Amino acid sequence: MSDSSVVFEERDAGNGRTVAFALLNAERALNSLSRAMIDSLQAQLDAWAKRDDIVCVVLHGAGEKAFCAGGDVIGLYKAMTATGDAPSADAEAFFAHEYRLDHTIHRYPKPVLCWGNGTVMGGGLGVMAGASHRVVTERSRIAMPEVTIGLFPDVGASWFLGRMPQRIGLFLGLTTTPMQPGDALWLGLADYRIVSSEREALFDTLTGLDWQGERNADDAVLARALRDFEDVEAANDARRESALFAHQQTIARLTDSATVAEFQARLAEQAEADAWFAHGAKAIAGASPLSLAVVHAQLARDPKLSIEDVFRRELAMAIACTRRPDFAEGIRALLVDKDKNPQWAPATLDEVAPEAVAAHFRLPDDYDRHPLGDL
Repeated sequence: MSDSSVVFEERDAGNGRTVAFALLNAERALNSLSRAMIDSLQAQLDAWAKRDDIVCVVLHGAGEKAFCAGGDVIGLYKAMTATGDAPSADAEAFFAHEYRLDHTIHRYPKPVLCWGNGTVMGGGLGVMAGASHRVVTERSRIAMPEVTIGLFPDVGASWFLGRMPQRIGLFLGLTTTPMQPGDALWLGLADYRIVSSEREALFDTLTGLDWQGERNADDAVLARALRDFEDVEAANDARRESALFAHQQTIARLTDSATVAEFQARLAEQAEADAWFAHGAKAIAGASPLSLAVVHAQLARDPKLSIEDVFRRELAMAIACTRRPDFAEGIRALLVDKDKNPQWAPATLDEVAPEAVAAHFRLPDDYDRHPLGDL
């Protein structure tokens, strides 16, 4: 092991086969992704993809608290505030590189196992969502809290939130409601629930599997191994106990709203009757009005976009966010000064102009080509 923020390891699996491991090694920052970590992962995944001996890639995080708590938003804050009113090339490039990495995982030619233990938020869920074999544990807590800092659910969330039943994805994006392991299993964000203490035993087992060096066969080999470690009864219990499953009809009714303001009013009323909705009601009341309107437009649009088009559209949205004040202001209020008193612009939903929302869905005129046009 080393002090690197991403640690790569290759383990001999016999018969000329190798299992590769990538450890997010920024435990004090809950393994949040910096630009350096993103670029390091991209380069290594690209190299492993070309090697015939690599039969599986494992993604995991240092420590027990988090797989990955998202992107390095403090670094983004510094990049955005350093340029004053001018666009931040570094902030915009961060998102382009992050989304390229996520796309790489979605389209990876080998099985990718993601060990989603602990906190999995924002950019962490973007990494996990694209993996072919996604594991949650009893410690997993998953969320997309971006509207609280003036952003939107990105990293491919248009894809995975937009495909959830009963408009649950829209509900999660607007309310930042955290998901438990059973929620993730039921909604298809995770495939297996394995006890966290089994990690090393599972990882050791991977090198003794009958890998074939062929994608479909190796997907099945890995799936069988994961099922052997899974307590199926506990996983099924977790699915049945999903609060999102239990509340899906109410969520469908609440999100059947023409505007965010209508949804917020319905949610506030529902929170009075059912305390489970109180978190969402409080979160949406303090979120960026413009971000909320953008998310409503984002997740109400055609969910049948290809994953490539999803990332291209989300990059345009992210660039727009870096060029308006709410994103930096939200980070400042929540994570820098920590006064929890963001001064949003505009300050209310009533003041959000339709054109301001629409502007998020196209690249700025100063881009002559799309940074993700080659996906």
